[in-house]
Amino acid sequence: MAVKKLSKGALSKSFRNWFYGHLTCFSQEHMQTFGYLCSMLPLVEELYDTKEEQKEAMQTYTAFFNTEPQLGTLVVGITAGLEEAKANGEDIDGEMINGIRAGLMGPVAGIGDSLVVGTLIPILLGIALGLSTGGSPVGAIFYIIVWNLIITLGMRFLYYKGYELGGKAVELIVGEQANAIRESVIMLGTVVIGAVAASWISVTTSFQMLNAEGGTIINLQNTLDGIYPKLLSAGAVIFCWWLMSKKKISPTIVMLLLVVIAFVGVLLGFFNPGLSY
Repeated sequence: MAVKKLSKGALSKSFRNWFYGHLTCFSQEHMQTFGYLCSMLPLVEELYDTKEEQKEAMQTYTAFFNTEPQLGTLVVGITAGLEEAKANGEDIDGEMINGIRAGLMGPVAGIGDSLVVGTLIPILLGIALGLSTGGSPVGAIFYIIVWNLIITLGMRFLYYKGYELGGKAVELIVGEQANAIRESVIMLGTVVIGAVAASWISVTTSFQMLNAEGGTIINLQNTLDGIYPKLLSAGAVIFCWWLMSKKKISPTIVMLLLVVIAFVGVLLGFFNPGLSY
């Protein structure tokens, strides 16, 4: 029997389907399942001759799947290599492929969320915000170009690397070395988030106590700065973290709550937005 080998065209189409469509028909019930199906379809059509074989192979990828989509490209590449091996008669079946997919979802999501969401995006946004000083569009242009270049090239590299590694990538991702890398990335992401918060968040109060002559008795902001500079800013960050991490409140609700707090604070004279009419 001739050895079946996936063509560059099929692999390229599979990657494009995942790159553009990993959130295809996204829902809370299926998450990225349909995007995965779309990415595997050109591979299955090339590897299997009959509709029955193709249907059976595609059935493997109807199982629930959800991970960090950029780094998750590696999982799609791995299953492409496994599907090719299965089509060539190796001791691999759909149950094994699904087990590998399910086993990789969590670790890849943990690494991806820390590396992409927790580290890369804040760094790029921090640079972009600095370039946007004074209303310059350079920051937005920088972010759009750099983000798309990094993600496009990075996802393509991960897909083909996963295809080359096949089942060997499992140990690489879930082994002890991967755990150490994941913990290091989480620590780096935490440091970056702290640096971004310290650089871009500034909360101050305009509250003052005046005497009968109009002189200042207490300037609350100066008093707080004497105790702990930027105490209100640190308190705001910790408060938001507490709401989202401990109380499990969504970021959208937290932002709305901050708007309400700011509005009430302005009405009471605790905050001064510095607006003039």
